[in-house]
Amino acid sequence: MKFFQSPAVKVGLSISIATGLYGVSFGALSVTSGLDLWQTMALSLLLFSGGSQFAFIGVIGGGGTGVAAMTASALLGIRNGIYGMQMNALVSPRGWRRPLAAQVTIDESTATASGQEDPGEQRRGFWTAGVGIFLLWNLFTLVGALAGNALGDPKQWGLDGAAVAAFLALLWPRLKGKEPAAIAVVCALATLLAVPFVPSGVPILVAAGVAAAIGWFTHKPVPAGMAPDIEPYDEPYAGHDGSHTLAESERRAAGQDGGPADGADGKEAP
Repeated sequence: MKFFQSPAVKVGLSISIATGLYGVSFGALSVTSGLDLWQTMALSLLLFSGGSQFAFIGVIGGGGTGVAAMTASALLGIRNGIYGMQMNALVSPRGWRRPLAAQVTIDESTATASGQEDPGEQRRGFWTAGVGIFLLWNLFTLVGALAGNALGDPKQWGLDGAAVAAFLALLWPRLKGKEPAAIAVVCALATLLAVPFVPSGVPILVAAGVAAAIGWFTHKPVPAGMAPDIEPYDEPYAGHDGSHTLAESERRAAGQDGGPADGADGKEAP
C-alpha cells in the first residue's frame, strides 16, 4: 500500500491541517496576554499541548501568577502522560524515536492511532498526525503571534473559542454510535457543573474521570463510531470482499438448515 493511500495517513493529514490552522488563535492570544514572540514560540515548541498552552496564557492574561499558570497547565498535561502509556504499548517506539514520540503524543495523534485496528496503520496514523500537527501548529503560532497586535482584541474575532470549536468539529462527526455520544454529553455536563467550584484546569480532569468510570463499569466494546470514515481499499476490492462474505454466509446457512454442505458420502461436494 502506498503511503498516501493509507487510511490512517489520510485521517492524520486532515487532522493536522485542521488543528494546525487554529494555532493562529494561540499565537494571537498569547501576545495579547503579555507574552512576547519568543515566549510564545517556546510554549508551542516545548510544551506543545494545546489545552495546556491555552490554560497557561489564560491564567497569565487574567492576572494570575506564573505558579498558578504552570499549575493549571500541568493539570491539563496529566492526560498526555496517560496517553503516553497507551501509545508506548501501541506504537512501540525505539531508540531516538522514543523522545520524539513523547513530544508528539497529544489528543489528536492518540485518537488517530487508536481509531485503527491494523498495527501498521496505528503507527502511520500516530506519526502522521503527531508530526504534522507539530509542524503546522508551530508555523501558525508564529503567524498568529506576528499578527496578534495588528488584529486587536482576539476575542472580537472569536479566536478565544477557536480551539474549542475546532476540537468539537473534529470530534462530533465521529460520534455515530449512541454510547459514545451519550458519554460525551455526560462528560460535558460534568465539566459545566465543575467549572464554578474548582480551579482552572480541573474540570477537564473531572470529565476524564467520569469517562473512565463509565468505561470501567460498562466493560463492553464501544459501538462503531470512532473508526475513520475511509474505505481502506479501492471499490473493486471492497466489492469482492462483500461478495465473498455473502457467499460464505449462504454456504454456512445451507449447512445449518439443510444438513452438511458436503456430499452424503462424506466427500466434499463438487
